[in-house]
Amino acid sequence: MATVLLVEDDHVVRGAMLRSLTDRGHAVHAVGTALDALRRVAAETPDLVVLDLGLPDLDGSDALRMLRGITDVPIIIATARDDEQSVVRLLRAGADDYMVKPFTGAHLDARITTVLRRAGRASRAVQPAVHTVGGLRVDVGERSAVLDGEPLALTRKEFDLLAYLAARPGRVVSRRELLEEVWRQPSVGEDQTIDVHLYWLRRKMGESAAKPRYLRTVRGVGFRLVAPD
Repeated sequence: MATVLLVEDDHVVRGAMLRSLTDRGHAVHAVGTALDALRRVAAETPDLVVLDLGLPDLDGSDALRMLRGITDVPIIIATARDDEQSVVRLLRAGADDYMVKPFTGAHLDARITTVLRRAGRASRAVQPAVHTVGGLRVDVGERSAVLDGEPLALTRKEFDLLAYLAARPGRVVSRRELLEEVWRQPSVGEDQTIDVHLYWLRRKMGESAAKPRYLRTVRGVGFRLVAPD
């Protein structure tokens, strides 16, 4: 049994999918807007999200990008759009699978099982790492970071950003790479998102852009994490 968040604005379709998945043993929570989906994921991390694209408050592709900004749980897109360009764009934006309506409950259940199995294999194959840079220790498995013996109280994305840089000490990481690998957003032009998270991360680490210790800016290129001199 999996905990599934179903994001579908059509109450008839939503009801049918909810009953079908519940009958197959899943715990299903259903919402009708992107905003409700974001709130639900932030409050209770489901095992998987089934996301419709035609939502009333936000286009599903934008909702996908926003969800990928706060969670890495598998996401299956359910939509009537079937052109190849849309499929490729959504998969690159972070979708794990794509289903074209109409489909049966049995088909959706099979896709959910397959996506969760694939996600489980990936999580078992990659052993959680511990990265140490100077007095900084980042434990990916425990999702904890300690600086000079003191734990850092980081948000989800602050930790993801720090862990990504700590896994590549000394290497300059571009803004584009951070958007694609940490935020799961292939588009450019989101520099403010990175800058805001770096600002708060630096504050929590007791440094600033003007007086950096660990987090260094390479102007016009990106950022790198190094041990203090």
